Amino acid sequence: MFEQRQGIVVWLHHLKQVKNLRRFGNIHYVSKRLKYCVLYCNMEETEQLMKKLSALPFVKSVEPSYKPFIKTEYENSRPDKAKEYDYKVGI
Repeated sequence: MFEQRQGIVVWLHHLKQVKNLRRFGNIHYVSKRLKYCVLYCNMEETEQLMKKLSALPFVKSVEPSYKPFIKTEYENSRPDKAKEYDYKVGI
């Protein structure tokens, strides 16, 4: 039902060409101070799109986002026993 999406961080020389990046995917965020753009696209197209983007003259570098590959379910979510006793201190 939903397509897998992946973010691509595109570092730019100037922010003037951000509008040109709209044809490659959905622009999620643009940083004016650090001059980068976060672009979302389909996961299957990521490698080809990174090659196209790095060939553009106004692009410094292109980096993939590793968020889809990071495990977000944690095994030990209970607090430590030592921390429990610290919170029960009453005056």
